[in-house]
Amino acid sequence: MAVQHFLAASALLLSCLAVTSYAVTFSSLPRTLVLSVSTTQGHVLRAGEDNITLAWSLNTSLPVGTDSGYKTVKLKLCYAPISQKDRAWRKTVDDLAKDKTCQHKIASQAYSSSSSTFTWTLQKDVPTGTYFVRAYVHNSADEVVAYGQTTDAHKATNLFDIQAISGSHVSLHVASVCFSAFSVVSLFGFFFLEKRKSKSSQHK
Repeated sequence: MAVQHFLAASALLLSCLAVTSYAVTFSSLPRTLVLSVSTTQGHVLRAGEDNITLAWSLNTSLPVGTDSGYKTVKLKLCYAPISQKDRAWRKTVDDLAKDKTCQHKIASQAYSSSSSTFTWTLQKDVPTGTYFVRAYVHNSADEVVAYGQTTDAHKATNLFDIQAISGSHVSLHVASVCFSAFSVVSLFGFFFLEKRKSKSSQHK
């Protein structure tokens, strides 16, 4: 009896380990979505100001029923290789749980068998860099089962650039110039008044 309990416990432990060690790899995902973005190669967009429109649909060359288990499409802004170089915190890893390529969430949309679009205003916290967009398809268990992206497999085409907010604004520059001009005028006014006072005292 004790042996049976031991075997049952061992089997349960092994099954738990199998579940916890399971990981979805990007290389195992089929590219079933056709995803496009409303910008061109090398176009520079401004964070916090510009927007992009994304359009996606199922690849029509795939067999009927391919998308039967699709529930959600999650769109993410991803770093191109040139913006990952020497930046370990943006490193591409095949294990999606460890991958750092796509760190910026754009939107989560219910999957539709017809074409879908979404317009996104670039967030103010997006850093300067070169990017593309990727769509991850999730099933009802929220597991990633497929994907689509705006670039090719080598992540070398249809890339676009984003310029981060510099932290300074035109209004601040104008105010700074005005205060500087006021300071200069005040200084000359002070010397002018002092000179007049000096002359008045001499005449007395």
